Order: sequence, then C-alpha cells, then structure tokens
Amino acid sequence: MTTLLVTVPGGREGDAALELEWALGDARVRRAKWRGVLIVKTRLKKDEALERIKEFDTTAIFKVLPLEKLVRSKKEIIMEEAFEMAKERIKEAESFAVRCKRRGNWISSGKEIEIELGAKIKESLKARVDLTNPDWYVWIEVLGKKTGLSVIKPEEIVKKRVEF
Repeated sequence: MTTLLVTVPGGREGDAALELEWALGDARVRRAKWRGVLIVKTRLKKDEALERIKEFDTTAIFKVLPLEKLVRSKKEIIMEEAFEMAKERIKEAESFAVRCKRRGNWISSGKEIEIELGAKIKESLKARVDLTNPDWYVWIEVLGKKTGLSVIKPEEIVKKRVEF
C-alpha cells in the first residue's frame, strides 16, 4: 500500500481527486483538514504510482510526495523515527536536506526539527548537508495529530504545472 500526499490549489481538491483516481485507477483519495492537501492510498507500488502521475496530463496537481511512514505528531517521536529511516538509506559522504512542513499546532516549529535532525544526521552518519541539490530528502509533513515521514531521492517528488 502506497500513501501519497498531494498538494493542489485551494478549491481544486475535487478536480485533483478525479485526476488522481483516473491516473492511478485503484486509489482512495481523501481531503485533509487543510485546504489544498489530499491524502491518497493506492495498492500500486510507489514507483509505479509516481510514474503514472508523472505521465498523466493533469491540471490541478502541484506536487506529489510519497509518505513512507505515519507517526504521532510529537517532536521526539518524529526525530527518532526520521533518524532511523535516514540511517537505513543515507550513506557516508552522501548529501541530504531535511524539509519539515507544519500544518496545525502539534509541534512548535518545523524549522527547529530541520536544524536539529539535520545536525544529528550530519554528525552521526557523516553525511553532507546540501539544501539546493541533495542526494536525499528527509521529508516531514506534520498533519495535525499525525506526521508523514519519507527519506526519498529528489526524483521521487513529482512536481506538476497547474492550469488556471
């Protein structure tokens, strides 16, 4: 089961949901509490789901991001789980960037998590920080009580053009 976080222009969630269902075939799309955010679950493997969305002609999708794990929105849990995921993938001398998008007030600061987790990964894994062109992204999406985590390559993030 693959989980995707999809951002869309506010008010175009319905159009985007239809496009995602058409592109993926078998998909459950639900709106998050925040405007412009959809959560998609599909039986397709992550790579196949992303490829289908990349190839599909869309008009209402900004970005598609795979979420590999959902955890409780508590800073300590987020830090620990994200670090464990990073440890499995990021090798010594590879570059990385930590991105944390906070929605809701469950954690005090996304920037704080980016800095602290980035320092821990840099120190412990001997990896390099590269904020513009990293080998890996440690992506954190705080969605109220739940937080989505991913350690992904830049090419696993699908960015689309929105037609207005």
